[in-house]
Amino acid sequence: MTSVPLGPAYRAEALRRMDESEFDVLVVGGGVVGAGVALDAVSRGLSVAMVEAQDWAAGTSSRSSKLIHGGLRYLEQLDFRLVREALRERDLLLTRLAPHLVRPVPFLFPLRHRVWERFYVGAGIALYDLLDGARTLPRHRHLSRRRALAAAPSLNADGLVGAVQYHDAQVDDARFAMTLARTAAQYGAAVVTRARVTGLVREGDRVTGARVRDLERDDEIVVRARQVINATGVWTDETGELAGNPGGLRVRASKGVHITVPRDRITLHTGLILRTEKSVLFTIPWGRHWIIGTTDTDWCLDKAHPVASRADIDYLLDRVNQVLETPLTHDDVDGVYTGLRPLLAGDASDTAKLSREHTVARPAPGLVVIAGGKYTTYRVMARDAVDVAVRDLGSAVPASVTHRLPLLGAEGYEALRNARCRLAARAGLDVARVERLLRRYGSAVMDVLGLVEGDPALGEPIAGAADYLRAEAVYAASHEGALHLEDVLVRRTRISIEERDRGLAAADEVAALIAPVLGWDAADVRRETERYRALVQAEMSAELQPDDVSADAARAEIWAPFDPRAGSRAVA
Repeated sequence: MTSVPLGPAYRAEALRRMDESEFDVLVVGGGVVGAGVALDAVSRGLSVAMVEAQDWAAGTSSRSSKLIHGGLRYLEQLDFRLVREALRERDLLLTRLAPHLVRPVPFLFPLRHRVWERFYVGAGIALYDLLDGARTLPRHRHLSRRRALAAAPSLNADGLVGAVQYHDAQVDDARFAMTLARTAAQYGAAVVTRARVTGLVREGDRVTGARVRDLERDDEIVVRARQVINATGVWTDETGELAGNPGGLRVRASKGVHITVPRDRITLHTGLILRTEKSVLFTIPWGRHWIIGTTDTDWCLDKAHPVASRADIDYLLDRVNQVLETPLTHDDVDGVYTGLRPLLAGDASDTAKLSREHTVARPAPGLVVIAGGKYTTYRVMARDAVDVAVRDLGSAVPASVTHRLPLLGAEGYEALRNARCRLAARAGLDVARVERLLRRYGSAVMDVLGLVEGDPALGEPIAGAADYLRAEAVYAASHEGALHLEDVLVRRTRISIEERDRGLAAADEVAALIAPVLGWDAADVRRETERYRALVQAEMSAELQPDDVSADAARAEIWAPFDPRAGSRAVA
């Protein structure tokens, strides 16, 4: 099946369809769960629309630890069902649904106490392996002190008695969610970003659609639907209030901060997982960097713009330095990103103790709400939400098929990977570059290489972000739904967390590359680059502040003139 380019022409046509048609299902929210719901529903033969107020995965789904995992720490909470379910989903993603986007990664658990710790940790990881009935990844193994230091030379040898190594998987979370949305569009869903729901439409007590404001054109349409599914994550409470149902599902936001440091600052041949007083801390390989995270603290400030404080960064550095021979400093930090986990509210005083399991509710006829859960189990969450919605459609609807539905780019990926040397020679690129493209696009890499074939200049690296080709910026706007410079630098690529300047050196060139695709003039280019510079300045200013309140205030002071909610040009 030919992929559907999510360019400006597609967006205009999708909005026209939304304005003129009634859909079986309208999905509100374009994170991984919302996009999963859209794909699940449309692959059952239903007519589907999906709207997202910002960009695909702009909230939680682009700011995770970027892991596809069972959740080793949930074994301590005796949540065996959640772990087993997540491991099953991990294996599906690795082998069938998205082998181009999800890949194995080893982790080392250092041991500092003889006998009891090896037994305790080893038993937990052995159970983790046992719950993974598919045995897709290598089994865990116990390492001596010498072998642990060989795998992780940067570990402080003092007090180290050995380690346990196991495997999980990782993903570029933003690209994965965007690929879900593209796959849904490929099967006929109408999917649109920068389209904010301002209210729900009712006929009596029944929800029959939503009022949607197109933030790009600043006008409003009514999207009619037989079922509306609210998949807005940390905004679940606010969307519930639009429905006149403030007493529905309640979600508590937990802030998770991650930092990136250059790969050469820590000599490891494996990822690390460490216990902390609250949860666990990961050190995860990420291209030329390590991702270190995460924190787990309550967040009650601006949900659209969570920021890290100096205290958050200090916490991460302090915890990882406890096991490193050569400590990291603030000067080693290249990037910082902050996300909010949507946890089902409960009686626990600490967000780390709240459940990650999901709940589906029907607060009103025609309205379904899905909340909670974790990234890895997005597909199960989506299936459960659609199962509830279709009960009210009054006709037989097939069961979910997403467990055997490869995502865009998966079909043909292995064959193209085997032909990577030939592809590289034809495109005039080195093999390592083509391998990296294959891991980002899968078989859709042929579209990107086609751009290079048509204009060899697009085969050159982006100035200031040499890991990416100029063609990738163009493709982000022409095929992947990017509407703004931020979309490209923060989510279609990860330049904003991989370059020390957060992508400022690349901003001008990327803006110039996407301008013809998006119909920008010189004033638009200038406005977009100024906005991105303000975004970077606001976040870096926040990171110097001692606590959440002062960090949020510092960000808001710089960002206020560019905030679309304050009445500026619709560029959110």
